[in-house]
Amino acid sequence: MLLTGASGFIGAAIAAALARAGCRVLCGVRDPDKAAGNLGACEFRAVDFGALTEAHAWLPLLDGVDVVVNAVGIFAERGTQTFELLHRRAPIALFAACAQANVRAVIQISALGADEQATTPYHLSKKAADDFLAGLGLPAAILQPSLVYGPGGTSARMFGTLATMPLLLLPEGGRQRVQPVHLDDVVAAIVRLATMAGGSAGGGLGGGPGGGPGGGPGGDPGGDPAMRPDWPQGRIPVVGPTALSLRDYLAQLRHTLGQPGALRVLPVPDALVRAGLPLMTRLAPGLPLNRDALAMLARGNTGDPAPMHRLLGRPPRAVEDFVPARWREAAGTQAVLGWQLPILRTAVALVWIVTGIVSLGLYPVEDSYALLARAGVPQALQPLALYGAAGLDLLFGLMCFAPARWRFPWIWAAQAALILGYTAIISVRLPEFWLHPYGPLTKNLPMLAVLWLLGTLERKRWTT
Repeated sequence: MLLTGASGFIGAAIAAALARAGCRVLCGVRDPDKAAGNLGACEFRAVDFGALTEAHAWLPLLDGVDVVVNAVGIFAERGTQTFELLHRRAPIALFAACAQANVRAVIQISALGADEQATTPYHLSKKAADDFLAGLGLPAAILQPSLVYGPGGTSARMFGTLATMPLLLLPEGGRQRVQPVHLDDVVAAIVRLATMAGGSAGGGLGGGPGGGPGGGPGGDPGGDPAMRPDWPQGRIPVVGPTALSLRDYLAQLRHTLGQPGALRVLPVPDALVRAGLPLMTRLAPGLPLNRDALAMLARGNTGDPAPMHRLLGRPPRAVEDFVPARWREAAGTQAVLGWQLPILRTAVALVWIVTGIVSLGLYPVEDSYALLARAGVPQALQPLALYGAAGLDLLFGLMCFAPARWRFPWIWAAQAALILGYTAIISVRLPEFWLHPYGPLTKNLPMLAVLWLLGTLERKRWTT
């Protein structure tokens, strides 16, 4: 079978589970060499969705393929990665090619809300591809997941961060309805459908609490899914067992992550949340925070859990079972870092910005020149040293809020190098500052430790 989007969050989990189920999986990825290190069980195919917008371009990739699983998806557009291209044009071409190649079945991973009430570009683009697939007459299951929780997932990261905060500002107090589903249940449902359609593996794909396939309905005779009454087709909501308010979901997730105390929520108007989005996305890059996300959340994200129950042979797991007990401490710590690191980064930024502003004139300039002279700076260079250093301080402060791809790896190292340089010069020329009662030099030590911590933890959190 062909799996597109195999290097993504859901796609990678599907690839691993299909391989464990004994399927031969062709993993379509943009960079096979890069993906090989993470998805060793796959046979890789170079698949560039941006270039495969005509059915004939897909046909060579479908040679010998019986089942296609499309797991390509983005939540926000970036550069050439647009909803129109990745959610609509390329999938439509793929589905048309599947019909021409007599592929046995197609499994499309769409989104809950991609229906007649859709209004956002995300949902509308998904709906366009879903509608095309549904009209082909090809055996097809269109899976529509709700919020998917799983290790390393963007949604899990965001909601875990929110759930562990000491005070949470929620639009309308968090009354929006959600029905989160665990990644392992999503994957188990897809593997169940794929193996039933392909007839290439036995049963036992229900997905036990420990994660991954294990413990579902019995063996499958295979064959054409169109001839099988138990192979579900059409749109299938992929949801958890119970619809919850967003507030209740976060409260349960907080408990599941082992955090003490109750969830404290302060209701705020939706308009105020929208106004604060630019600041929130700047402080917490990588989280799916935008106006469309708020609109989709306000609409609600729920569905009938019965189809999932039938696919899994058991109810989907509840929120309290999302995080195994042995992982709760680590997962809780990771979630707390989601809001503590932005606070720490903001504090570092303010140190640089305030220092720069003070150096530009709030502190008497003549006194600054006197300190520079004692530090060995020639008089002719003192204005350059003073205002150049102040400008550099301001630049470092502003760069703390830059996107992660600009900050790493040099920004924290550059700040540390400047502090070490200042410390060395002052230690030689003005050693009395080590004994100053306000500790101007000793405070450099925790500052250096903070920069080290930020450079290490933020790199791991946002760039892995």
